[in-house]
Amino acid sequence: MLWSLIKIILFVAVVAALAWGGVFLLESRGGIQVTLMGVEYNFGPLQSVIGIAVLMVAVWVLLKLFTLLVATWKFLNGDETALSRYFDRNRERKGFDALSEGLMALASGEGKLALAKAAKADKYLQKPALTNLLTAQAAEMAGDKRKAEETYRKLVEDETTRFVGVRGIMKQKLADGDTDTALKLAEKAFALKPKHVETGDVLLQLQAGKEDWTGARKTLSAKLKNGQLPRDVHKRRDAVLALSEAKDIIDDGKDIEAREVAIEANRLSPDLIPAAVMAAQGYIAEGKPRYATRVLTKAWSVQPHPDLAATFAAIEPEEKPAARIKRFKALTKLQPDHAETKMLLAELHIADEDFPAARRALGNLVETDPTARSVTLMAAVERGEGASDTVVKGWLARALTVSRGPQWICDNCQNIHSEWAPTCGNCQSFDTLTWKTPPMAEVAMPGGVSMLPLIVGGGDDNTGSDGAVVVSAAIEDAELITDPPEDGSAQDIPAKP
Repeated sequence: MLWSLIKIILFVAVVAALAWGGVFLLESRGGIQVTLMGVEYNFGPLQSVIGIAVLMVAVWVLLKLFTLLVATWKFLNGDETALSRYFDRNRERKGFDALSEGLMALASGEGKLALAKAAKADKYLQKPALTNLLTAQAAEMAGDKRKAEETYRKLVEDETTRFVGVRGIMKQKLADGDTDTALKLAEKAFALKPKHVETGDVLLQLQAGKEDWTGARKTLSAKLKNGQLPRDVHKRRDAVLALSEAKDIIDDGKDIEAREVAIEANRLSPDLIPAAVMAAQGYIAEGKPRYATRVLTKAWSVQPHPDLAATFAAIEPEEKPAARIKRFKALTKLQPDHAETKMLLAELHIADEDFPAARRALGNLVETDPTARSVTLMAAVERGEGASDTVVKGWLARALTVSRGPQWICDNCQNIHSEWAPTCGNCQSFDTLTWKTPPMAEVAMPGGVSMLPLIVGGGDDNTGSDGAVVVSAAIEDAELITDPPEDGSAQDIPAKP
């Protein structure tokens, strides 16, 4: 309200000043006399002021017209002018509008529309560093792989976009299954930008898939140096690579070198079961049972596993069952409530023909956490205690309906593996295999059952004992039921003596 009042007062004051000035000029005498071509022109004071104002406006208009003519001449001559800048801004605006529309179309999954907008943006902007990437990704989405590869190659030619081009072609080769070319491109991309996490992961996975363990360990070290991996994860994966390298050395017949690498792998990651097994086997071959025992017990304390028990049994292959039970206390006392420990004790007592002790060792495992292996062991206990074939076959039939027990399963794709490997055979993921229980639908028998003869096997005539016959008979029955005759009749299985 106050400001409106002030503006009204100012307006009235200006009008009053102009009126006073007009009256003053009208009442004043004199003026301006102009002689033009012998003719005199007399102008009063007011006329003189108005004439001067009109003259100034005319001069300003003439100057602007002259400036416009000069700018037009420069524009036609190709020089940068305000007019050219106007058209440039207009073209740039259209280009960025097309670029944003192309990005929206790409995010929406409209490949052909994104490709058309990319072409329009390239036409207006003339900035391939911006538009080529959109063109390549839009071509991929539209299914035009040839155009996408051509565009990525254009990006490779420019130093500022070289990494993007190499990475784009690498992903195309991966999609086509050309892992050899993809590996070379991944190495080049990693050299251009070693701190790029995804490229490092792809390179590591490809090197592991090609069994280039030395190169993979170098890549892993670079990722650690660049801060892309926690130190504990690096140690674990480095151990996996060292273990894989040791296996290759064994295949080449260099046992001594393989032992050293396996021991190094176990040192890097003591809880890595395959590394512990291989290191222990190396110590056994060198005649160092105490070192082997130390390695296996440390791994067992973290994760009990049948392979650890089998290797522990191999330390003293000729011992009798009673002595073996006593020596195995080094393992069984570590995690006494673990299912693997209970089944291991049951197997040891069965080998010693102490079936009541085997039953006590299993406890209520077949009720709380039944697996094919624990149920099969219960069938062996029942047969050893003289139960009827009906009871034994009942337990064996139950083995078909319970969990198969823990196995090596890929955390990424859930594929089951019969043995540990550094990479998943299905999805090629690196270091994703975990010892855990698969879904109930799987039917693969757990590897622990095949370990039983190793624990039973002993010196003298122990392998031919009644306990071994009982266990072998139960296992054979389990295999027959797991893979029944073509007519599906499980009742035709002959009873074991």
